[in-house]
Amino acid sequence: MTISSIDIVGAGAWGTALAALARETGLTVRLWAHEDEVARAINETGENPQYLAGITLPEGIEATSDLAAMGRGDAVLLVTPAQHLREIAARLASNLAPGAPVVVCAKGIEQATGALMTEVCAEVLPTAPLAVLSGPTFAAEVARGRPTAVTVAARDETLADALVAALGCARFRPYAARDVIGAEVGGALKNVIAVACGIAEGLAFGDNARAALITRGLAEITRFAVAKGAEPATLSGLSGLGDLVLTATSTQSRNYSLGLEVGKGGRAADILASRRTVAEGAYTAGAAARLADGLGIDMPIAAAVDRIINQDADVRAVVEELLARPFRRE
Repeated sequence: MTISSIDIVGAGAWGTALAALARETGLTVRLWAHEDEVARAINETGENPQYLAGITLPEGIEATSDLAAMGRGDAVLLVTPAQHLREIAARLASNLAPGAPVVVCAKGIEQATGALMTEVCAEVLPTAPLAVLSGPTFAAEVARGRPTAVTVAARDETLADALVAALGCARFRPYAARDVIGAEVGGALKNVIAVACGIAEGLAFGDNARAALITRGLAEITRFAVAKGAEPATLSGLSGLGDLVLTATSTQSRNYSLGLEVGKGGRAADILASRRTVAEGAYTAGAAARLADGLGIDMPIAAAVDRIINQDADVRAVVEELLARPFRRE
């Protein structure tokens, strides 16, 4: 399998960064933007001022706001917000070339159904081979050519290898893997733990607390992933621990910065309403907490984030409940 052209659905920061990367590796790139003005700016100025301001994109990216123009590439990358992926994938279905692989680059769990993104795609794009691209990535750093490593997971090893060959270069290092569920769960749930770490920072709890949250948060993510059929070792890799450490320690992270503002006294609903970009952890927290209850999994950090962000619970009261939990063996 050889991939020489790629369609990228979603021209936010990450989709635009992936388009820049794909052009640098020599691929033909079409990029779909929800907003007409974003597509126009990319075509006319070579920049995406709304989502990736200040970064000049390589020449040759063909941007469009017409979704019907997408789906004819050798592979399609879905980089839409997780909560909109079902709608966009369903609209794309009739245009998708037969056998064209779909690569899920969105990180989240569907709030309404509790479905992982590949589970959504399996429903609305049932004949498309699926892969997941996940790992510790800030879009601006990828677009600027800063060294980055990611996981490309697909049950079809030939597909994973083809994606690695198409997107890999000296400064973007994809590692092929087979554990699609593990890669996907790690990418989705790290956002929830990042919100928790931001809250702890906003409360001035210090570095010890953040390290504890990352460690215990990884335990929650691993329990959840294994219950969904993942391999435990996957969560120690780039799409698990790697992504969690990045997202839970930097204000570049939309999820960490959301938690930081909430910890300082802000109201989550107001903060989210004021942003153009999406903090997926806010939506994933509720879905993960409900799924954990159904699976009989203990996820106290995720449940606490859900209560604070989605149920407007008092931050300090929820934190005190967490700290009062009974001691247990690690």
